[in-house]
Amino acid sequence: MSIDCLSVGILVADHGCAPVDHVPAAGELVLADRLELAIGGCASNTAVDLARVGVQVAVVGCVGDDVLGRFVTDTLDAAGVDTGSVRRLLGVGTSATLIVNVAGQDRRFIHTVGANGRFTAADIPIDRLRAAKVLYVGGYLLMPALDAKELADVFRQARRLGVKTVLDIVLPGPGDHWPRLAPVLPETDIFLPNADEAAAITGLADPRAQAEHFLAAGAGAAVITCGGQGTVLATRIGVRLSAGVYPTNYVGGTGAGDAFDAGYIAGLLAGHDERGCLAWGSALGASCVRSISATEGVFTRREAEAFLREQRLKIEEW
Repeated sequence: MSIDCLSVGILVADHGCAPVDHVPAAGELVLADRLELAIGGCASNTAVDLARVGVQVAVVGCVGDDVLGRFVTDTLDAAGVDTGSVRRLLGVGTSATLIVNVAGQDRRFIHTVGANGRFTAADIPIDRLRAAKVLYVGGYLLMPALDAKELADVFRQARRLGVKTVLDIVLPGPGDHWPRLAPVLPETDIFLPNADEAAAITGLADPRAQAEHFLAAGAGAAVITCGGQGTVLATRIGVRLSAGVYPTNYVGGTGAGDAFDAGYIAGLLAGHDERGCLAWGSALGASCVRSISATEGVFTRREAEAFLREQRLKIEEW
């Protein structure tokens, strides 16, 4: 069966709190309005968001044979995501993240890699790849068993099949991540890091310089998301764009980058150019931050189309 997007990568159960007024001191109890267990992880979030805007999507990744693993797959199933290629591992816990939201501050994360640490390129089914239009890998670098050369081979095979390759990353911490990234970028059509990740990898503070660095390394396009400062895009064919942000009611930033990825992919599948893809990505990103969870606030297709008719995103050449 044909699918629009094969969403590959980290599958996570998120446990987050509504924003509190400060981080607890040692031994202190701080009350939150609510705590939520929700779907998380780049591949999960992006798949759910794509399904919300009517894209046929299948997810590929690993979970444990535990209650959190069942929660992840049940939630994906309920969202209309094909989970037939999710591998369930015995004796391994499902990846999970504790998210602490403090009012007026960026999120704080405590994460366990869990089953995502066992994921390899061999887990990506070639028959599903042949049926897809876009191959998205999210959370790369947070899957230690996913070999760079093997992933590059999968990307190369996808491009030979006419499948667009889209890559996003999560940094596991400080270190030299370039050896794992460099082999994959020449086979990547669209690279989607945020500015903090790009700065840590390149040592460059300017998102435009970061984008140029990734193009020089072989990426077809680099799209650097900069939170409330908007987005910078550069392509190997000479397109250079800076986008602003849409107005929104900010509650929490969890999943906003994944929502942007989903919107950009949705625009790509709809045949939009870079400006149109930026508009779609920015719209879904703006909708995401209205909730503390990664996917709850994301627009449906009808909502996204209405929003895009009513709002105009400032996009300039640079």
